[in-house]
Amino acid sequence: MKNAIRKAGLMTLLLMFVATAGMGCRKKKDTIAEVTVRNSAGATVAGVSVRLYPKPTPPGGTLLWEEFKTVTNSAGVASFNFNEIYQLGQAGVVVANIDATHAGSSGTGVIKVEQETVSVATVFI
Repeated sequence: MKNAIRKAGLMTLLLMFVATAGMGCRKKKDTIAEVTVRNSAGATVAGVSVRLYPKPTPPGGTLLWEEFKTVTNSAGVASFNFNEIYQLGQAGVVVANIDATHAGSSGTGVIKVEQETVSVATVFI
């Protein structure tokens, strides 16, 4: 009888270990922010300089990153990869300010970057 209880206990412990180990090995998905830039007529604009930068919360708090810069592609989209900043288990990633400038025009906005998804925002210049 004691052997049966001992075997059942060992089997339960082994099953719990296998289940826990399987959950901890999940591969993280990409965390991407995409900013589409449009002109006043609503058309997308290629070649726009786009900058994402953090606003510390609380003010004066520690920043996990300084800024990202890129240029919009032919579809008017600037793409930013946050894989290095986001860590599995983290709730949310960042709220970032957006600055877009092109040929004397500029626009601003804000984007909330969610974990393991493609977060999108549009800025008008």
